[in-house]
Amino acid sequence: FARLAGFSPAGILVEILNEDGTMARLPELQRVAKKFDLKLVSIEDLVAYRMQHDSLIQKKESFELQTRFGRFHLHAYQQTTNDQVHIALTKGSWKTGDPVLTRINSTLVNNDILGTLTHDAEKRLDHMFRALNAEGRGAIVFINQESGYYNLLQRLKGLRENQEKGIIKAPGIPMDNKDFGIGAQILHDLRIRKMRLMTNSPQSKRVGIVGYGLEIVEYVPY
Repeated sequence: FARLAGFSPAGILVEILNEDGTMARLPELQRVAKKFDLKLVSIEDLVAYRMQHDSLIQKKESFELQTRFGRFHLHAYQQTTNDQVHIALTKGSWKTGDPVLTRINSTLVNNDILGTLTHDAEKRLDHMFRALNAEGRGAIVFINQESGYYNLLQRLKGLRENQEKGIIKAPGIPMDNKDFGIGAQILHDLRIRKMRLMTNSPQSKRVGIVGYGLEIVEYVPY
């Protein structure tokens, strides 16, 4: 209609509410779409479309690397949206569809002054690589998060609140959805579709993971 009327194409994002003022969920949205003959897509649909049509990473390096944890293959990817460089270290080989021991990790977790001051952040690295070496194959992806003053101030507030409760450790650094999406594209390049996900955090459903073409088949504490 906008184009026929001579206006530039435009879009709008709205929140549909139920009659009682609560946010409409999928069953209610399906009824609205049917009533007004509207198209309905899910987050998984949008993610799957972008995974098929948009690549936000370019591989820049790939070589064998000797580390203090052993020998691994290094893969370096540059993110096209902000030029951040992300690193993946892999060990062993697998076929597409094999369940693979996997860890998606924020580099800030291991380069974090608050974490260093309040607990032994290096132990987390030791435990990750010990698990990977014991398995004999797998991947650890290091997402190079952009740090900001707001995040640091929020973590300082959380640290103060923790210490007032007698908790020494600083709050962890969560990985946001856009970082997980970049990690998903890297995993696809590494031919990983099924993850045995290394995590010590409570298990939670990640919205849109099916759209990324990924499946968590097991949670592996380290």
